Amino acid sequence: MRQNILTLVAASAAFVCLSGTSAFAQSGSAQFPATTAHRFEVKTPPRIVHGNLSTEARRALVTRNAGTPGIQQLPVWNYQTISTRDGFLYQGVIVGSNPGQRGSGASTNVPMQVVPVVLNFHQIGTSVDLNTGVITTTSGDASSNPTVADTGCFAGSNNVPLTLFAQSPILKSADFNFGGTDVGTAQYTDAFQRANFWTLIDKKNYHVHLNAQVLPTLVVDVPVASGLSLATDVFAPAFTLCSPEGLVDINFLDAVVVNELTQIKGINPGTFPTFMIYNTGMSFGDPTNLNNCCAGGYHSINPAGPLTFQTYSPFDFDVSGFFVPSANDTAIVSHEVAEWMNDPYVINDTPAWGHIGQVSGCQGNLEVADALTGTEAPRIVGQNGFTYHLQELAFFSWFFGNPSLGIHGWDSDNGTFLTDAGPPCQ
Repeated sequence: MRQNILTLVAASAAFVCLSGTSAFAQSGSAQFPATTAHRFEVKTPPRIVHGNLSTEARRALVTRNAGTPGIQQLPVWNYQTISTRDGFLYQGVIVGSNPGQRGSGASTNVPMQVVPVVLNFHQIGTSVDLNTGVITTTSGDASSNPTVADTGCFAGSNNVPLTLFAQSPILKSADFNFGGTDVGTAQYTDAFQRANFWTLIDKKNYHVHLNAQVLPTLVVDVPVASGLSLATDVFAPAFTLCSPEGLVDINFLDAVVVNELTQIKGINPGTFPTFMIYNTGMSFGDPTNLNNCCAGGYHSINPAGPLTFQTYSPFDFDVSGFFVPSANDTAIVSHEVAEWMNDPYVINDTPAWGHIGQVSGCQGNLEVADALTGTEAPRIVGQNGFTYHLQELAFFSWFFGNPSLGIHGWDSDNGTFLTDAGPPCQ
């Protein structure tokens, strides 16, 4: 439902709060020819947003729905803000309760679903031409399966990727401390949102909690033209993989996921379905050329009738050693879930920013992870003893201008950004 009006004053601008697809990626990824094989950074995929409505039309629908009883939609609050970076008015929606809400109403629970995805491949990558990036393949069968033990990549008995994800700080609460201040026991994206609006929130009660449910496994047969599995020694002697790394065409994967949004029981516009693949990068077209490789995840929307939209996010839980360490295990999903939470319907415009993180040019949206792709937040050791990777995230004020609303006056949750994004990007 629509939240109460909240007024925030920053410098000479008044912030009044009523109430793209983004993919985990990094600029500067390797292009061929290359002199030696090396671990890969994840790259920016093509934009994936379904439906014919413009950003403005989607924004109008979502904003109206937030105040309309009976419309099935995520719990969101509407904001309007005048940016101190360019003086213009911006509006959008963010998942959760208004940061100005007090008492029990300040806490929001969001139904989230995790669909484990098994990818069955029918060709094996055996070698790579470092001059062209072309992968030599041979016929053969291999699977990427997050539901079974992987003794090649994990030591000990806690070796099932899906179990490790379920026990991670994305879904389980941990004690988070940002810059010496305890922000509470929370899931990572909840802790981030608390720090993001630290000067505004009811610190005792404000939370945005993901109530996760693991759904039945989805088994996908990948056509030869749409994917392959790299042998563990494909980059030897430079480095080897602890398990095979799959490559799947992002367009094929998206078509599968979008189809399942209407087939899987329980998924609806009021829930957040995620699709977990394992040790598999998402190529942009032909998977047999590493120049097309790879995204690690994205979040998007699909129309769910004439009045609302289904949000969703596929992501890779990757530990094979194919990607750089900053993309390991939950780093990718921390990126995508945080961006979904802050721009669920891909409608939240900002003053232009760029030339940082994964963004080589300029972009203008509230994608809180893109500017810090490859920059880690402090790692968290779970109760299971596993050390989880998380990405640092940019605050609302970094996009719209200081003074910061965030903890310590920072503009990101680990203090990498101490000032806002500056003059609009050109």
